[in-house]
Amino acid sequence: MAIFLILAPYGAFTFLMFVTSALLSVVTASAICLATIAVDLWYGRSVKMLAAGSAIIFAAIGLYLVLVDPALGTLGVKVSVDVGIFVISLGSILIRRPFTLQYAVEAVPAEIAAMPGFLRANYIITAAWTVAALAMLAANLVLLYIPGLPIWTSLAIAFAARNSAIYFTKWYPEYRRIKYCTPPDALPHPR
Repeated sequence: MAIFLILAPYGAFTFLMFVTSALLSVVTASAICLATIAVDLWYGRSVKMLAAGSAIIFAAIGLYLVLVDPALGTLGVKVSVDVGIFVISLGSILIRRPFTLQYAVEAVPAEIAAMPGFLRANYIITAAWTVAALAMLAANLVLLYIPGLPIWTSLAIAFAARNSAIYFTKWYPEYRRIKYCTPPDALPHPR
């Protein structure tokens, strides 16, 4: 369920980019990010770096489309979103607060979050998402600079990158449990 809420703004953005304007797509995605923040606050959870950063990115792109360049192409908007997500993901690693840590800490008891390896596991999972964001960015940049390529190539790469990151996020904690013989709830596990 958590992964669905985390990915909902991006799924809505991607779908809407095919059926409506870029402006409506980014405004809707920003609103969904704000809604996920509201849900977190309603349930007493922290405001997540990824959700807040994404809301800002989508809103900033929307403002850019309204105030500066309403004719920015679909690929330009997609590249802008990809750059933003990549910056959030990599930035969270560089400031030593991997964005997955906020989700993981809320999904396990405090004593488990304090165990050795918990933080490292979150760095590794966040790195996987950073690589996925970079792959999606690269796919859109290729389409931007080689316009003759079919759009499905970018979609296939984005689909593969995102699904690989989701799979890794689910697989890696289980792998660490088995490898280090830790109790079943000792590492982050998406719910």
